[in-house]
Amino acid sequence: MQLRWFIATALILMMLITACQGPPPTQIVLVVTATPTTPETASAAEAVTATSTEVVVNTQPPTNPTMTPTLDPMPTPIFNRIQVAEQVFEHGRMFWVQPRKQIWVMIESGPKQGTWEVYDDTFEDGEPETDPSIVAPDGMLQPERGFGKLWRTVPAVREALGWAVTPEFGYVSNYEYHYGGSVNAQGEYVPGPGYHVLYSLYDERFVFNEADGTWVEES
Repeated sequence: MQLRWFIATALILMMLITACQGPPPTQIVLVVTATPTTPETASAAEAVTATSTEVVVNTQPPTNPTMTPTLDPMPTPIFNRIQVAEQVFEHGRMFWVQPRKQIWVMIESGPKQGTWEVYDDTFEDGEPETDPSIVAPDGMLQPERGFGKLWRTVPAVREALGWAVTPEFGYVSNYEYHYGGSVNAQGEYVPGPGYHVLYSLYDERFVFNEADGTWVEES
């Protein structure tokens, strides 16, 4: 009887101790296996390895020999609008170029071309504008003021141009000057004859060449 009581008491004590300790801890075992390498995964791995999070800043400008800027020592052409006066003659024209205070004489030597002469405009207000003793043929005119003074006092101009066939009229013209010359071996600009561009009242484009004193009409 006593033996049964001892065994029962021992079992109860063991159950109480176990209950106080709680359930045994759970153990989790991770098994890591190597990922098989295939050509596709190898390439991807290499790509990831080649990609770096480091940012490299290239401070050097891109080089392209064909795009290297060069300094052009040639002067820039002049484009402007100027006050002019024009008169048409039997064999040419006269232009008064206000910024230069000059009279340009265009003598025809062929269709839309000829020689070009430059004279200073010396006419002053108060001087005779015409010569009453000179009578123009019907349909012709004697030039006046600066054109008239030049025409009357320089016989070669009068003979070359003949009589005026239109009145003198003033307007604002587009004007261009293109420098001539060249650049030497040292990269220096050497001045030379250039050319002027002037437009008539009816927008005819005349090019005056300083090199040979000629003019042409360009369409």
